[in-house]
Amino acid sequence: MRFILIFLAMLSLIFCASCSREKKPATPLETFQTYAKAIKQKDTTTMKLLLSSESIKMQEQEAKARGVTLDDVVKGQTLIAEDQRTLEFRNEKIEGETASLEVKRGAGWETVPFVLEDSVWKLDTKGYADRFVEGIQQDTQKFDEQYNKDRIP
Repeated sequence: MRFILIFLAMLSLIFCASCSREKKPATPLETFQTYAKAIKQKDTTTMKLLLSSESIKMQEQEAKARGVTLDDVVKGQTLIAEDQRTLEFRNEKIEGETASLEVKRGAGWETVPFVLEDSVWKLDTKGYADRFVEGIQQDTQKFDEQYNKDRIP
């Protein structure tokens, strides 16, 4: 009887010790590598799990507007091509609950944003899209300013 009580006490201690360890979240780089693997395996469930909640909302709106499924939109809006054989990364930066990673696409580098949600780094494709639109707006504004400056009154 005493042996059983000691065994149960030891088992409880081991269980408590293993539960108390804080597991570090995957880094943004590791998250992106998992996302890339999911793309190649056409695993939309994993792809969706690695997208931020705001990104999912944005893609749900697009799916509704286009009359397609969320999975169709997720498959079509990947940050890498399905047939891309190699991936190059650089400059992973973590700043509080946001992060970024530069990923080589074609001849250039693109910055992919991440957000920390529920202790998990997730791709922020909404932030990526917002930055893209902001860049277009800035370019348009510069063009308009130059056009108006060079215009003869």
